[in-house]
Amino acid sequence: MKAAVFMEPEKVEIHDVPKPTIDGDNQAIIRVVRASVCGSDLWWYRGIAKRQANSLVGHEAIGVVESVSDDVDQIKPGDLVIVPFTHGCGHCVACVNGFEGNCLNQKPGTNGGYQAEFMKYEPANSGLVKIPGTPADYTADQLASLQTLSDVMATGFHAAKSAEVKEGDTVAVIGDGAVGLCGVIGAKLLGAEKIILLSHHEDRAALGREFGATDIVATKGDQAVQDVLALTKENAGADAVLECVGATSAIDQAGQIARPGAVIGRVGVPQTEPKSNQLFWKNVGLRGGIASVTKPDKEVLLQAVLDGKINPGKVFTKSFSLDNIQDAYQAMDKREAIKSLLIVSK
Repeated sequence: MKAAVFMEPEKVEIHDVPKPTIDGDNQAIIRVVRASVCGSDLWWYRGIAKRQANSLVGHEAIGVVESVSDDVDQIKPGDLVIVPFTHGCGHCVACVNGFEGNCLNQKPGTNGGYQAEFMKYEPANSGLVKIPGTPADYTADQLASLQTLSDVMATGFHAAKSAEVKEGDTVAVIGDGAVGLCGVIGAKLLGAEKIILLSHHEDRAALGREFGATDIVATKGDQAVQDVLALTKENAGADAVLECVGATSAIDQAGQIARPGAVIGRVGVPQTEPKSNQLFWKNVGLRGGIASVTKPDKEVLLQAVLDGKINPGKVFTKSFSLDNIQDAYQAMDKREAIKSLLIVSK
């Protein structure tokens, strides 16, 4: 079968590799229908983070179940499913409390192999999310939105939940990539009244407005801080801030635009940690991390997509075949695409 393989920084290739097989409990083999490139993939693509050469890549997919191990009873062959980047067992203290991204029973090893014709997923019973019907029942746009539920939409929602967004809040979103834009959707779903998106790109700002942003701040540095504060009550800052970049400077900026007592929801993968003194003096909370997928998909996000209430698939501004995987990565690396969609099969 065809699968994307990391060779070296700035080089991803399609290789012919053995098709995965059932070799343990709670497993499913899935024919991938859609996959995608994540912003976090760019860390190792650019050589900033280390990744083993010749390793399979990708951690976002939807697909059709081909086979399952004998103990799997929650899904069956033929089911269309969301394949999360998380692998929650569903019963440990982390999963029970809604943090399946921190599941205490995950198997060690690198998460990868979703950018392929077939993949193996475990734990199948607790992790996979069933989508009604078959791929043929959905339009291309609907499949794209369903694909976001494997990671980016759930991650944006996790940022809003971590920031404790509530009805009537003023929310600021730092980061106009796919996660930040989905954070706008998440904040709106939780009832935010004013959503301020910090964006320096007209196309991304326009999509942010379509998703629910009420205000765009296009300035940078100290001026951006002042412009955000001017949009808040008494210039005190936002009730909640979604940090969707991962840079130390972004978290520092989040502290500057948060009102006293606010919470920053962070989901950008950090490479270094910020100084916390600023947050201490303003009683600002900082929380967040690896998102949950299965729980929010089942409780909120899947139905919102099925009902047409949200259309997060619009973050995919370019589509590619699996054979053109290098182009898919380059498009995101060069900011020619907000997010790259991989059309693997029908």
